[in-house]
Order: sequence, then C-alpha cells, then structure tokens
Amino acid sequence: MVRTRNGAIVPGMTESTTTTRERADLLSQLAFTRRFLRHTVRDLDDEQARRRTTPSALCLAGILKHVTAVERRWVDFIEQGPAAMDQGGDMAAAYEAHAATFRPEEGETLAGLLDEYEAVAARTDALVASLPDLDADHPLPERPWFEPGARWSARRVVLHIVAETAQHTGHADIIREALDGARSMG
Repeated sequence: MVRTRNGAIVPGMTESTTTTRERADLLSQLAFTRRFLRHTVRDLDDEQARRRTTPSALCLAGILKHVTAVERRWVDFIEQGPAAMDQGGDMAAAYEAHAATFRPEEGETLAGLLDEYEAVAARTDALVASLPDLDADHPLPERPWFEPGARWSARRVVLHIVAETAQHTGHADIIREALDGARSMG
C-alpha cells in the first residue's frame, strides 16, 4: 500500500510499483514527443531539411541536431555531474557551442541525424530504466541561465528533456508547414 503526497492511500500499489509507473510514464511521454519530431521530418530530402522557411535561422535538420545534442548533454549530466556540461569558463565559447548545435554541418544528412537521435534516445531510455534512484541529483554548473546553487535530480533532467523536445517539436511543425504544407501536430 502506498500513501500519496496528499495522504490518500492507493490500495494494491507498492513503492516499487510507483517507481515503475513513474519511469514508464516519463519514458512514454518522451517517446511520444520524440515520435512527433521524427514524424515532422518524414519524407524530406537533405535539402528540404536544411531549408529555412521562417525569418529565424532554424531549419528542421538543425532542430533535430540540437535536440539530440541537448538530450546527450543532459544524460551525461545525470551520469557524470556538472563536469559533463563544462565547455570551459569562456561564456562566449559556451554560447557559440550552443548555437552550433542548431547548424547542420556539411556532410551531415537527415538520415544520419535521425540515426544519431535514435542512438541517444536508446541510451537515455536505458539509463532512466536502470537508475537506482530518480532523486539522485547534481549541482548545476555555474552559468547565467541556471539559478545559482541549484541542483537537479535525474527526474528533473528527464522532465527538462521532455519539455525541450516538445518545445522544439512545435518549432519544427511550423517550419514543416511553411515548407510544404504538411502538419504533424494538428
């Protein structure tokens, strides 16, 4: 029997069941959001995936590359702590490294970016399923965009990956609709 935060008792549910359901829910939502992103780039060639269709510098290949890089970096953070996110002390270099994640390089293909995304997703899913404790946390690195002294648990990181993926999937949907009228989310 498990007692929820508000004191309600959930008959037949154990702490183990709660943990299993939480992980299943997190992974299910992440899979759902990833599926929309992959669906958004369906049936495109490399040139279409690189095309900018809005005033922003964003393109579908760049969004896919960025979401992959962000997920990889946050999973590294879960495993290694703040050192995994260290890009040196130079803020200009950190900003440039972040901006570069949105730009597909010469020779990067949509198929290759999708393959890399799948590999990162598989790594994330395996880690979330096997972590001893989603409450395990690390201090965030000192960066202007993080609250000073904040710590993020593995759970919070996974929620952030879900939110980041969903946000950029919405951007991708707008870009795709402007590209050829195809819509993935509505």
